[in-house]
Amino acid sequence: MRTRTAAVATLATSALLPLLVPAAAHADTAKGDTVFTSVNFNQKTFNIGVSAAQTVSVAATAKDGSGINGILGAKLVSSDDRIIHARSADCTRPSSTTMRCVFKFTLDADRTDYYDLRNSSAGTWRFTAEAVAKDQDFYDLETSAKIQVKRLAKLATTQAGPEPVAKGGRLTVTGALTRADWNTNTYVPHAGRSVALQFKRSGTSTYSTVKTVTTDAGGKLRTTVTANTSGTWRWKATATSTTSGATAYGDTVTAK
Repeated sequence: MRTRTAAVATLATSALLPLLVPAAAHADTAKGDTVFTSVNFNQKTFNIGVSAAQTVSVAATAKDGSGINGILGAKLVSSDDRIIHARSADCTRPSSTTMRCVFKFTLDADRTDYYDLRNSSAGTWRFTAEAVAKDQDFYDLETSAKIQVKRLAKLATTQAGPEPVAKGGRLTVTGALTRADWNTNTYVPHAGRSVALQFKRSGTSTYSTVKTVTTDAGGKLRTTVTANTSGTWRWKATATSTTSGATAYGDTVTAK
């Protein structure tokens, strides 16, 4: 639990340097009637590649009968207990009993310094902050506001052949799956991942899964299927707890 103080300045928009340090997780704790009435994220899942930074925006509103003195210590805590502090905050008082603060954080794998994301940080992150009331009541938000921060996965364009293929003939379908490596700022083969091979009959709009194939050590996909009709083949990987999903561009094959 964080140390509290009655002397809390209302935060205005300001630049704050990100900082990553070890942190310990605790359950939410509270005293008196202080509550967070809402904690809203600009999105709940962030799929991060190796170059483009993304902004996490968190709008937190706290309430107490005596009024809120301040919302303190806003930060994001990663799955491996690293901390990123808000780079800016904008606080207002919608009423005499409430305070609303919008905090902005930067997630970036390519700063090439200590503040880079690391592979071990992928997974569930939590937003933590403490609302302190004018009567010294408080609410310490620790575990209930969560987002998912995942390594971005990519599927290469599906290749199916021969084209055209004889109706009822054998068709070979290939692909490749990579994902962001935050430790090296590159995309690397994603081995051992189950990926669905899907087919959409010509003239229709819905894909159906034909089979599931596991990527090899180099992230490659290869399988054979029977081509009974013309249509489009594609690979589709579902998301995991640490890696995003991905859908490949399809390859349309005519069966004659």
